[in-house]
Amino acid sequence: MSEAPAKRRQVIKGIDASGPYPVEYRFAHAPNAERHLVIVLAGLDDPDGYGWAAGGMDDLPANILWVRDRFGGGSASYLCRGMDFGVEKSVAEVVARVTESLGLHRAEVTLWGNGRGGSAALHLGLKHGYGNIVAVDPEFALGSTARERRPAVARHVLGEPPADDDVRALDALLPDLLASGVNPQAHLYVVLPPDDEPEADRERCLGLLRRYRNADLVPETFPLLNLAHMLVAGLVPRLTAAPRPEGPPPSGLPGIGSYLKSTSVVQGSFAAPVVLSPGPDDLLAATGVRLVGRAPGAVRVSLWENGVYLASAPVTEDGDWSWTRPTWTPGEHNVRLFAVDAYGYQSQRTEAQFTVSDHLTPGAVPAGPGAATPVVQRPEPYLQVPGAGVGFTGFATGAARIGFRENGAVLGECAVAPDGAWSWAPEGPWTGGPHTVEVFSIGAADTESRPVAVTFAATAS
Repeated sequence: MSEAPAKRRQVIKGIDASGPYPVEYRFAHAPNAERHLVIVLAGLDDPDGYGWAAGGMDDLPANILWVRDRFGGGSASYLCRGMDFGVEKSVAEVVARVTESLGLHRAEVTLWGNGRGGSAALHLGLKHGYGNIVAVDPEFALGSTARERRPAVARHVLGEPPADDDVRALDALLPDLLASGVNPQAHLYVVLPPDDEPEADRERCLGLLRRYRNADLVPETFPLLNLAHMLVAGLVPRLTAAPRPEGPPPSGLPGIGSYLKSTSVVQGSFAAPVVLSPGPDDLLAATGVRLVGRAPGAVRVSLWENGVYLASAPVTEDGDWSWTRPTWTPGEHNVRLFAVDAYGYQSQRTEAQFTVSDHLTPGAVPAGPGAATPVVQRPEPYLQVPGAGVGFTGFATGAARIGFRENGAVLGECAVAPDGAWSWAPEGPWTGGPHTVEVFSIGAADTESRPVAVTFAATAS
């Protein structure tokens, strides 16, 4: 799924669920296929878990990958959830896959983050050997600062209640990494507010950072986007040439197009939701219109009209969904829907088309040929089911009763509730073997709708 940002670059959304935790991302190609990748990691105060996503980087001549900091419903600081570092592993693998899919060396990558996103940029960039790291106001004692300043984050990252040993382990993560001297070639840029109170953990880490020969403490007044342009161009603030990597780029992964397609938010293999009611020829009253359908494998169905979000309808374990809107404007309506699974993947789109009249009242539509054809939710067609457990359920807008017929013989009927729902079960079990049952609506004047044929096979057990 793609969206048009404020300026000119197309942004592609995706979810990589190949690791222990699904990773949501946004990606924008370089305007002219320049060979650089900027990874943007969000701070805790960035809206929706993405940082620098409001168009400020649109002019940057680089590929840009925004990684969302939402894992299991909350911020994990790109590290862990309940001290499970599968989050870090998942993020690191996505960054590596995108880098290799673009045919880039790790020296041609800049990790960029603010706040705890800056801490993550330092951690991932140093640990995994990337060329440039920009950390804006990073935190260094990751366990203590979360417990003291962000209780909700501490519960998510450390678990509840946060254990002292786990707090100390997170506090030591960055200092130990810096002390090891890993990735000594990295170009490091740390931006700190000038009025910050000196802290022992910060001062220790800054001392360790100064051991890196390409480390710079950047003034807060330095224009950060200028810094980004320098890094993408292969320059550092000292205006010395950054060494270009030698040899061919890594191989083994398909190109970026294949990667984006395989991890796209919209998955072609995920079936679009089915709209059972209303139908495209239905004329409905302005109040109480109920949309009903099926979306097996989904957790919710998202409904939109004219680009405006309407609602999110939960999907039952059996795959059923329904949604009622109190009032609709008169005229034709075209509601677009898509299903969403537990990982956040979306299905292809489908549509519900119907017409609303303000001259009708709920239940006033007569059931007759071409009107109020019943919707059968159960049983599903062509299933093999126990003969003693076969009942029928569904909806029929405006009908008074529902009738059931097999081989010309009437089996029974049931009433329709005010909201259009109905259900019926025979008095005894079905005989074993195939059955085709005609289900039809009956109006107030005893007129019948077109029948809906449902075929299933009943078993003896």
